[in-house]
Amino acid sequence: MVTLGELAAHLGCEADSDDVGIELDGIAPLGRAGSRDLAFVSESRYLDALKDCRAACVIVKPDWQAQSPVPALCVADPYLAYAQISAFFDTLPAPPLGIHPGAFVDPSVTVPASASIGPGACVEADAVLGEHVVLSPGAYVGRGVTLGDNCRLWPGVVLYHGVVLGDDCVVHANSVIGADGFGFARRTDGWEKISQLGSVRIGDRVDIGAGVTIDRGALDDTVIADDVIIDDQVHIAHNCVIGRRTAIAGCVGMAGSSVIGEDCTFAGQVGVSGHLKICDNAHFTGQAKVARKVDEPGNYSSGTPLEATRQWRKNAVRFGQLDAMQRRLVKLEAKLDALGEAVSDDD
Repeated sequence: MVTLGELAAHLGCEADSDDVGIELDGIAPLGRAGSRDLAFVSESRYLDALKDCRAACVIVKPDWQAQSPVPALCVADPYLAYAQISAFFDTLPAPPLGIHPGAFVDPSVTVPASASIGPGACVEADAVLGEHVVLSPGAYVGRGVTLGDNCRLWPGVVLYHGVVLGDDCVVHANSVIGADGFGFARRTDGWEKISQLGSVRIGDRVDIGAGVTIDRGALDDTVIADDVIIDDQVHIAHNCVIGRRTAIAGCVGMAGSSVIGEDCTFAGQVGVSGHLKICDNAHFTGQAKVARKVDEPGNYSSGTPLEATRQWRKNAVRFGQLDAMQRRLVKLEAKLDALGEAVSDDD
C-alpha cells in the first residue's frame, strides 16, 4: 500500500491537501480501475474513457485535469510517470540473503553479505560479485566473470568465462552470454574452428530479455553499452558493438562485427547483416532487412506488407520480371528520345 502523497512526492508534482492520504493498492487499466487503484491517461484518444473513470486517482497531463472526475496527479508525461512509480506496486518477493545449501560457490569467490545465491546456482573460480547481486536457481556464473552491484540473473542464465556486467543489470531466464561466436575457416574436408579469444562487456543498467544469446568476440570483445534494452529471443553475434540507450525488440538478429550507434531502435524481427556501421538515432521498423551501412539518422523500412495471398502471388511473379522490364523501358526511352530529336530537327 502507498499513499497518493507519497507518489506525488516521488514524481515531484503536487497533490491536493485533501487527497494526499488516499491509499492505493495497485495500478489498473483506466476502464477497470477501482476505488483503491491508480490509473493513467497517456494519449488524448482515451479522454472519453476518462469521464467514466472510477479509480482512486489518475495521472494526466495538466491540460486534461479538468476532465477527470477523480483526484489527479498532473505531469508532462503520464506514461513515464507510470513507469517511475510502477516499482511501488511490484509484487516480486525479496530474495533470501546468503548462499543456499544447494548452490556451489568456488572458495576463491567472495560473496557479499547483501547477495542472494539460490539453489542450483553455480559460481566458478575468480568470479567477482557486487553488492546486492541476486543469482536465481540454476544460474551459472563462469570463471572470472564480473557482476556489478544490483545485478540479477534469473533462472537458467549462463554467463561464460570472463564476461563482465556493470551495475544494475537484469538478465532474464535462459539467456546465454559469452558463448562462442560463429567462427570457422573452410578446409578442403570441412571446417576449422576459430577459437573465440574475446569476451562480452556489458555496461550499466542493461536489461536483457529471456532466451537472448550474445556471443563472445573472436579477438576484441562484444560490447553492449549503458542503458541498452534487449527484448526476448534476440541474437547478437561476435564483435558487435551496441551504443548507449539503443532498444532492440524481440527476434532481432545481428550478424558479426556490426557497430550500432546510440539511441537506435530495432522493431521485431529486424535482421542486420555483418560488418555494418549504423549511425546514432537510426530507427528500423519490423522485419526490416539492414544490408548496408546507415549513416543518416531517420526511419528505415523494407519488406513487403501483408496482402491477400492471391494478390501477393501475382506481385511476386512481377518482382521476378522487374529486371527484364527495366531493360525494355531503357530501350523504349532511348527510342522516344531519338524520335523527339528527329521531330525537333524537322522543325
